[in-house]
Amino acid sequence: MAVKIRLARRGRKKLARFDVVIADARAPRDGRFIEKIGTYNPLTVPASIELDEEKAFQWLMNGAQPSETVKAMLSYRGVMLRKHLQIGVIKGAFSQEEADRRLTEWKQAKEAKIQAKRERVVDTKKAQAQARKEAEAKIREARAEAIRKKAEAAAATTSESTPAESEAQTSETAADTEG
Repeated sequence: MAVKIRLARRGRKKLARFDVVIADARAPRDGRFIEKIGTYNPLTVPASIELDEEKAFQWLMNGAQPSETVKAMLSYRGVMLRKHLQIGVIKGAFSQEEADRRLTEWKQAKEAKIQAKRERVVDTKKAQAQARKEAEAKIREARAEAIRKKAEAAAATTSESTPAESEAQTSETAADTEG
């Protein structure tokens, strides 16, 4: 029986989430599986991968073949490197302690990279929000200036009318109210 590590789709339309499953190669994509070892959500930035690395490593060492996407995820999490290092230990290229040290160093460097990306995303969002606020402030100022100019123009037209005209208008309105 050929065993695969692959993704099974969950979630609704345009909001896909995936389960990382161990399944027979002949089983349908969302059908029967042997074991669920994690989840994958591609909609977050960066994509969130929750994976039982021990089980994934165990299945890889027993011969399970990952799909291309799952292989990339396993590489991202260091499981493929761990398998590579374990094969080196089995062949006698280096000791188990050396393999563990290399894996730990790699994971620390990778975690620093991931954290830097998260911080970069947060900083970018803050910068975009600040730029939007500044643009809105400029628009608000421009509108206030336009309203002020209109008010000045209206005041200028009313003050331009002569005092005799003003008197005539007031006497007309007084006559209208009496009659």
